[in-house]
Amino acid sequence: MHGIIKPAAVAEPDDGQAWQFRLKRALWPYRWLLAFVVLPTTLVASYYYLIASDQYESRADFVVRKADSTAITGGVGQILGFSLGTSQAQSDAFMVQDYLLSHDAVALLRHEDQLVERFQRPSIDIISRLHWSNPKPENVLKYYRRHVDVSQDPDTLITHLSVRAFTPEDAYVIARKLLKLGEARINDINIRTYRDQIEASRRELSDAETALGDIQHRITGFRQAQGDINPAGTGQAQITMVTGLTANLVAARARLHAMEGLISRSSPQYQALAAQVRALEGQVAGQSARLTGRGQTIASGLGNYEDLIVRQDFAAKRYAAAAAAYQQARAEALKQQLYLIRVVDANKPVKSTFPERGRIVLTIFLSLLVAYGIGWLLVAGVKEHSL
Repeated sequence: MHGIIKPAAVAEPDDGQAWQFRLKRALWPYRWLLAFVVLPTTLVASYYYLIASDQYESRADFVVRKADSTAITGGVGQILGFSLGTSQAQSDAFMVQDYLLSHDAVALLRHEDQLVERFQRPSIDIISRLHWSNPKPENVLKYYRRHVDVSQDPDTLITHLSVRAFTPEDAYVIARKLLKLGEARINDINIRTYRDQIEASRRELSDAETALGDIQHRITGFRQAQGDINPAGTGQAQITMVTGLTANLVAARARLHAMEGLISRSSPQYQALAAQVRALEGQVAGQSARLTGRGQTIASGLGNYEDLIVRQDFAAKRYAAAAAAYQQARAEALKQQLYLIRVVDANKPVKSTFPERGRIVLTIFLSLLVAYGIGWLLVAGVKEHSL
């Protein structure tokens, strides 16, 4: 029929092309959501669920205290049967905490426990493992601090240690080694503190002991030179002898004076008594000269000996005071000794707890979704104002 215009025939798409066309038309309005939210979330989920290596966590708890801790705290301090001085205990625990996260601890772990090799196992995924065959200490420390955490509870003063590694054995070994390193550090601090606190008292005691020994040696030499083991006793005995002789002399002179008016001086009795008086006078003079005469007398020797005895008494008192001060310093130093007490020992994990795949993927998804929503609102606002 002429004069009638018929539409050109449109070729019908086959089933495959129709499915793709409908899918494209359905997804096209959501292309930005897919690009900025769904695709990144899918990539992150693919890594964590298909590639990321399992990580195992070993945990341990400990407290650091002093022997003389007297401040009272509740909770674990009462359970464990001791009291903790809050501020000092926190300071001591922070000291251990800082050491366990330091270059020194990493260097010891690297040298003694193959720390680098444990984080470079072939089974670890390429993103999580420690790279470089011989990493620098700074890189190892940074990586180490991502897998080791040491924190203190301010209420209970318990320090929590957690170690994450890629095998249960590695996490367990590193955690136990860190506990031993903490105990070794506490012992080193105790040794230095003890030595520093008692060193002055020990030197004073040593000087006092030397002085006492020297004066005793001088006293021994004096006794040997004088040939007398007890010069003070000898002097006292000499005084007693002179006193006795003098008394006898006085008595003999009195008897002789009484005889002068009764009998003749030429009589044998008078002569005998006179001879006795003369003998006593000689003995008194001789013994008195030995006691207080010139030269090496008992009086001069006794003076030197008494001077040595006074010095010995002073040295002995000084030694006794130094010994008491040394014992007191030792007792005070022992009170300042630190102790690391394991509240919970390191456990060997059985089930991997990291990475927390579900939480990470959900967090990323929600974060991207919120960011996408904010961006969509901003773009919609700009378009609305441009109309």
